[in-house]
Amino acid sequence: MNYISTRGGAFKPDGPAKFCDILLEGLALDGGLAMPEIYPRVMPHELEAWRFLSYPELANEVMRKFIDDISAIELRGLLMRTYTPKIFGSQEITPLKTLEPGLHLLGLSNGPTLAFKDVAMQFLGNVFEYVLAKEGRELNILGATSGDTGSAAEYAMRGKRGIRVFMLSPHKKMSPFQTAQMFSLQDPNIFNIAVEGVFDDAQDIVKAVSNDTVFKARHRIGTVNSINWARVLAQVVYYFKGYFAATTSNEQTVSFAVPSGNFGNICAGHIARMMGLPIHKLVCATNENDVLDEFFRTGVYRVRKSAETQQTSSPSMDISKASNFERFVFDLFDRDPARVRALWQQVDREGGFDLSGTPQFEAISKRFGFVSGRSTHFDRIQTIRHTDEEYDLVIDTHTADGLKVARQHLEPGVPMVVLETAQPAKFSETIVEALGREPLRPAHFANIEALPQRFEVMSPNADQIKNFIARHTGL
Repeated sequence: MNYISTRGGAFKPDGPAKFCDILLEGLALDGGLAMPEIYPRVMPHELEAWRFLSYPELANEVMRKFIDDISAIELRGLLMRTYTPKIFGSQEITPLKTLEPGLHLLGLSNGPTLAFKDVAMQFLGNVFEYVLAKEGRELNILGATSGDTGSAAEYAMRGKRGIRVFMLSPHKKMSPFQTAQMFSLQDPNIFNIAVEGVFDDAQDIVKAVSNDTVFKARHRIGTVNSINWARVLAQVVYYFKGYFAATTSNEQTVSFAVPSGNFGNICAGHIARMMGLPIHKLVCATNENDVLDEFFRTGVYRVRKSAETQQTSSPSMDISKASNFERFVFDLFDRDPARVRALWQQVDREGGFDLSGTPQFEAISKRFGFVSGRSTHFDRIQTIRHTDEEYDLVIDTHTADGLKVARQHLEPGVPMVVLETAQPAKFSETIVEALGREPLRPAHFANIEALPQRFEVMSPNADQIKNFIARHTGL
């Protein structure tokens, strides 16, 4: 399997890129994102054979279709070490809970940081360490987080040989629990930088540094943001697992509702569908920062400015510039890199583009199965209350967004699987507002907000961040 850029350029100047080449690189030389040259198809007999596999065995079957430069034995070993009951709390790894006939919740938040991003990030930590040790290299990871990516990355990478993590987050715009999860870490290879601005300011810095090819090469910069292909690939697996858990036959179709900010999680569902998984609809659920919902409803992609990005009670989705969206647009335009390149130049110039009235807009739902919806703070409160009263289950604010929008797209005979985002303990303030009581939290996170915190506050300036990285890498 070779990998190409959404904008037509290369990841390396001396030939096609393989999985290990793009694993450590982030953006292509032209600023595009990595995509497989083709989507491998899953045949009906394979789906039948995969239905009863354990999670690591299923992950191995899915991932080896995209990874041919890690031996089969070594890849299987990495996955067996990653997906264990000790790390994820159960043999199922991502257990399915039925709320009512035809409506299910896929449990993705049982990892070390209580968020779905652990499912991919734990794999990244192991595969990074493996590749770096094999090649005798070091890696300085630069990432941006709106809440959950940062802690998932830091818990996956802490203590890993040859790896440092520089994580940017919007200053005072995450929940106290999310902030404490990251800033309380004292590991010498972890560096937290609180950027004065919103998530998109932090994400823009990551892209600016990644696009400085000289600095990136000299300081061995890599990324764990959802633009990293390995993260998206790891997330593809649980769509297969969720499908098998919600059905009894491969003749059935399933819809998935996905809370979405940066489009990485639902992009994995799109890839699973392109591989042949029988997905009926992909339901994109946003909060008040509804740039994706606006696009899927109207065809208009309109990036919001920092001042227009709202701070909400589902903060991990407070994003107005969805990085992985470019991957879907690449497929929407039949993988024409020139069209993608032109559209993103238009985004840079004008702040967006309009596909309304085009064949591509019609294809969004008819060909690719995307629909969408929007949820507000009022909706979240009501959904959390209803879920507690009806099912004796407390859900987090982002999962509430997904569940609220999922109900708008229920269809008879088509199971709806809502992807859980995080455990409610991460957003206790809103849970107290909705239910009048604190959510339960694991004992090892008791009083985490009171622990000493270690972080730097910086302005949203790429050069300042570069100087900080240079000082702490000694390069």
